[in-house]
Parts: sequence; structure tokens; C-alpha cells
Amino acid sequence: MIPRREGRVGINVIMLGPPGAGKGTQASRFAVARGLIHISTGDILRDGIKAQLPMAMIAKAKMDRGALVDDETIIAIVGERLMRPDSHRGFVLDGFPRTVAQACALDAVMDERGHGPLIIVNLVVPEPELVRRLAGRRICSTCGTNAVEATAALACARCGGALVQRADDTKGVVRDRLGVYRRSTKPLVDYYRERPTFRIVNGAQSQDGVANELEILVDDVIVSATASSLETLQF
Repeated sequence: MIPRREGRVGINVIMLGPPGAGKGTQASRFAVARGLIHISTGDILRDGIKAQLPMAMIAKAKMDRGALVDDETIIAIVGERLMRPDSHRGFVLDGFPRTVAQACALDAVMDERGHGPLIIVNLVVPEPELVRRLAGRRICSTCGTNAVEATAALACARCGGALVQRADDTKGVVRDRLGVYRRSTKPLVDYYRERPTFRIVNGAQSQDGVANELEILVDDVIVSATASSLETLQF
């Protein structure tokens, strides 16, 4: 593994992939391993929902129907977070961007803040496996933490709250969410595909397998970006 600080190059990662691909799990794991901040739009929205903020409650209603939150709201939330000083050494974005419009807005933020290139990781998982994962997923009714896959526990390991099925994790809603993903979010792959910092990871592996492949691919991008930066400094 490359050391946590790679000279002048920050580690800025976004995790793409459909619902159930494991973006949240892998984003959190990678952020901890590299000492980066993990920015989850889901966590930001959950905090707002607990406080019953109007914008957050509108977002919740849309998510319960399997729809996506509007671009303007998410862009404002994420953009402000990325401009804070603690994000300058690097970050892992989970749940953003989800549309090309959001991706364009993120590019503008990255141009303004600097601090390294944007590394795009696309987790790929077959749809039948996604349906199986999502329909069996449980979440803590108190803190919102996802339970370990296939767990028989009835209580959250983090806070002891009751584990329940999310309103948007029934099989019917799951299939609708995957349809929304194909129509609205998948074009991001086309937007990013030709970039030298774009990588595909097999998300159907074990969690350890996905994490190992992610580490290798991100390190490869960092090495290339560092070499490019040094070449630029020589001229």
C-alpha cells in the first residue's frame, strides 16, 4: 500500500455503482485505511431527517418511492463539504455524483479547490445479485447503520437499535430503483470512461476481495498522477 501522504497529490475518490454494489462499505473501509474523510450524502441526509429539516424530509419522501434527490439540493450539500479544510488532503465520496449534471458541478468544485485529481471507481455487480442483496438488507431504526449482510441479529451492533427493512428495499421498489439507476445514473460511466483516472472494480467478490482490488487500482492511479506532476515540475 502507498503511504497515506503522496507528496503533492491528494487522494480524491468517488465510488460509482448501482444500489447494493457496496459503495458505502468500501468507501468507509478505504477512507479509514488511508486516513481520509468519508463523505456520505446518505449520512448528511439522515442527519437532516432526524432534525426534520424541510429539504431533508422532501428528500426522504423521494427516496422512499425509489426516486433520486434533485441535483440542486445534493450539489449544494456536497460542494460546501468539499471546500472545508479537512477535505484538502483527500476524500472518499459515497453517493455522489449520481447524474451527469452533478458530475459537471463536481468538476467545477475540483478545479476551484485543487489538491489532486479525481479518481473514479465503478463497482460492477450483476443485477440478480443486487436484488438479492438489497431485498435482504436490514438497517438500524435508530442510527441508520446497515447491518452486516446475511446477519441473523435483531439488534444493531453499533447502538443496539432494532434492525428493520428499509422502506425502499422491498423487491418491487428495488427493481424500480435499479431501473432509475440505469436511466439516470449509469450515463456517468460514459462521462468518466475515457479519463485516465477511471477504474472498474468487480463488486461481486467478497468484501475483502473488493477492498484489495480497490487498493491496487487506486495506488496505480496515484503513481501515474505523481509521475505526471513531477514531469510537469521539470518544465
